[in-house]
Amino acid sequence: MSYTTKNYMEQGGDKWVVGGTLEILPGASVTGLPVAENQADSVASDVAGLTADFNALLSKLKAAGLMAADEE
Repeated sequence: MSYTTKNYMEQGGDKWVVGGTLEILPGASVTGLPVAENQADSVASDVAGLTADFNALLSKLKAAGLMAADEE
């Protein structure tokens, strides 16, 4: 009888594979994930200002690696 697990560490320990659900319980912490720079709340009073605030947020997400960069 054999058993195949969905979650395992590859030989050498450089990579952990999670094929199931990863549940982070209250009180636990995760380190090493990218963090985007803070984006202040918008105080825009027109569409142009809101567009500028939204584009600033998109730029910060892309710079942090949380969103794919635009294709050129």
